[in-house]
Amino acid sequence: MITDAPALQRSSDTAESAAAPSRVARYARPVLGVLLPLALALGWELVVWSGWSNGRLVPPPSRVFVTIADLARSGELVRHIAATLWRVGLGFAFGVVAGTVLGAISGYWSLARRLLDPTVQALRAIPSLAWVPLFILWLGIFETSKIALIAVGVFFPVYLGVMGAILSVDRKIVEVGRTFRLSGPAMIRRILLPAVLPAYVVSLRVGLGLGWMFVVAAELIGASEGLGYLLLDGQQLGKPAQILAAIVIFAILGKLTDWLIEVGSAPFLRWQDAFGRAGGA
Repeated sequence: MITDAPALQRSSDTAESAAAPSRVARYARPVLGVLLPLALALGWELVVWSGWSNGRLVPPPSRVFVTIADLARSGELVRHIAATLWRVGLGFAFGVVAGTVLGAISGYWSLARRLLDPTVQALRAIPSLAWVPLFILWLGIFETSKIALIAVGVFFPVYLGVMGAILSVDRKIVEVGRTFRLSGPAMIRRILLPAVLPAYVVSLRVGLGLGWMFVVAAELIGASEGLGYLLLDGQQLGKPAQILAAIVIFAILGKLTDWLIEVGSAPFLRWQDAFGRAGGA
């Protein structure tokens, strides 16, 4: 035991030295992601500061930051962000539930796929703004129509992701489950869910991105608060700094919510031995 102590010490030192770069790489990834927007912002700030542009139509980042600070001090920013987050959250929830249920039915049951899928694919081609007058007519100009429009945007990628993931499950894996006489719930839990989950997470992220896009169209429906309203107000009053401020906040909130889905799904995808997880991507 005494002679083994130096070897154990060396192995522990090696493990710690190998873990240190991985920790550094984990913290370095977010920093690398911020470098490009910071470099672009600094470059445009220098262009305006040097007099190559007056920055009237495209204000420099310093002016956009001042606009955001003024909105925050007045309390408007919190009110607009809260209204938009509420609409996106509810629309995302309804769209995910509907897309998951109908996508699972269409993927698992061929008759339902033949009945539902052609209609869904036709509806998917309709532009978001084309739904606006119809939802105003049906649901009025209040919150219900806005949330319904966002739910429509979220529904289609989730539906396609779930249906496609179920259809792409390897038949041999299912046959192995049947060979081991797995029950229906056990087959879903141990075979279908792990096979479907990676594509499902991607569809959730795509659906969330479309939800953030559709909220702008939704907040054109008689809204008096929200980031989409802030965009429209800036355009009508000729305030490009306010427009860019709203766009920047949209980008930050969109990235944060996408990151929450990514982090929340990571524990369920630890079993993956994928190229990106190995550090190649």
